Parts: sequence; C-alpha cells; structure tokens
Amino acid sequence: MANFDFKSLYIVNPCELNDECYNRAMHAQGILDEAKIFPSFEKAIEKIDFLAATSSIESNNDKRHLRNAVDLEEFSDKIFETDGKIGLVFGREDIGLLNEEISACDMMIRIPTSDNYLSLNLSHAVCVVLYSLYLKQTVESEKRMLDKVEKEKLFNFFSQILDEISYPDYKRENTEVMFKRIMGRSIPSKWEYHTLMGVFSRTLNKMKKQKK
Repeated sequence: MANFDFKSLYIVNPCELNDECYNRAMHAQGILDEAKIFPSFEKAIEKIDFLAATSSIESNNDKRHLRNAVDLEEFSDKIFETDGKIGLVFGREDIGLLNEEISACDMMIRIPTSDNYLSLNLSHAVCVVLYSLYLKQTVESEKRMLDKVEKEKLFNFFSQILDEISYPDYKRENTEVMFKRIMGRSIPSKWEYHTLMGVFSRTLNKMKKQKK
C-alpha cells in the first residue's frame, strides 16, 4: 500500500496485529497504526459508495451474474472517472470472498492469470491491483459522483418493479444481481442515476394506480 500511495486499510475480524506484523510492515507501520478494525464485513462497508470485489473464480456463463468479472485494466481505466469513497475488497488467503460478500459489491474484478494456475497469493493480488491503479491515477477526467444512498434507492425501485410484475422467485436473486453488475460496470453519472430513478419512480406509481 505504501509503495503505491494507498493509506486507508480496513480489516475485518483480523488476527492480533502483533510485533511480527509490524516487523513485516517495515517502513509502512503507520498504515497498521491507522488501520480500522471491524467485527464484520457488513460494518466495514457501511460508508463505502462503490465496492469492487476481487476473485480468481469467475463465471463464464452470461446467465450467472454474481461472478461475471471485468479485467483489472478496464476497472483501472474507469474508476478514476468517479468521485466517491471506493472500496477494494480482498478475501481471505485460503478461501477468498464468500458469495454473499461478492453479492454486496458493485463490480467484480479479476487479474488475468494462466488457466493452469488462476489464483494469486493475497499479498500479490493486492500489489498487482494497487500497481495498476497507481499507473492510472494521474489521468485527468470528468468526475462521476458515486453515492451509496442513491444507488440503494435505485436498486430498491428495481426490486419493487419486480414485485409489481410478480417476477418469478426462482429468477429474482440472479436478476437483481444482474442489474447491480450492469450498473457497476457502467458507473453512471449522478445525472444518469437521477434520470433512471425518475423513470422507475413514475413506472411504479403508474403500475400501482392501474392496480387500484
């Protein structure tokens, strides 16, 4: 993190940050001193506007959206167009991220690796991702505002529309994840979010009136 000018470290339910941790950190011990510790993943992400999960296990099926990933280079090109609090989510060394943790994220990114050995050690994965972002961070672009509250409202409108059309339960979770992934990949601007929310809101109101 220190090598690539990243300072904000969130850790979920970690082992004790003992002398061995500080010895390994060398000249980056300040990052450990300022690290924020959380009892659960849910608590850690409460105030994050946009979450990008990392995993070597992806889906090659367009109909299974949870682990449909974008390559790291594409993510690095687009994420600096945004203005919000962005969280990079790395899983456990042994089992990575759980499905429910990936589901909570807006996007999944992957580091292209050999089919013969897909997964990287956790420290190596962090290094590659931060290096890719470090190369792109000086590029000037028009900023897109990310806002967690607005996103949640939009997803809620989409969910209510599914309710109104009696969308099949067995398809519902996958469809909601699909919509979340579409929005995550496109990273809409604040104006685009507001336009979509306006369309969804009017659609819901009209559907409810017709039912009455």
